[in-house]
Parts: sequence; structure tokens; C-alpha cells
Amino acid sequence: MTAPLPPADDLAVRRKRAARMALVIGAIALAIYIAFIASGVVAK
Repeated sequence: MTAPLPPADDLAVRRKRAARMALVIGAIALAIYIAFIASGVVAK
């Protein structure tokens, strides 16, 4: 048996939440990357 499909609006909300989470994680990763680059520049 397969599980019933969630309503379309619920799926849209979950997709928006997943996209927002991906952007937040990407922004954090970018901030860490920039911090490493900046620490290398400052150390010289």
C-alpha cells in the first residue's frame, strides 16, 4: 500500500520551507568561507 498524497497546498508550503532552509544553509556556508578567506588575508 502507498501512503495517500498530501494536499497540494501542504506540498507547496513544505517546498517553500525546504527552499528557505537551503538558502539559510547556503548563506551560513558562504559566511564561513568568507571568514576563512578573511582570516588568511588578515594573518599575512
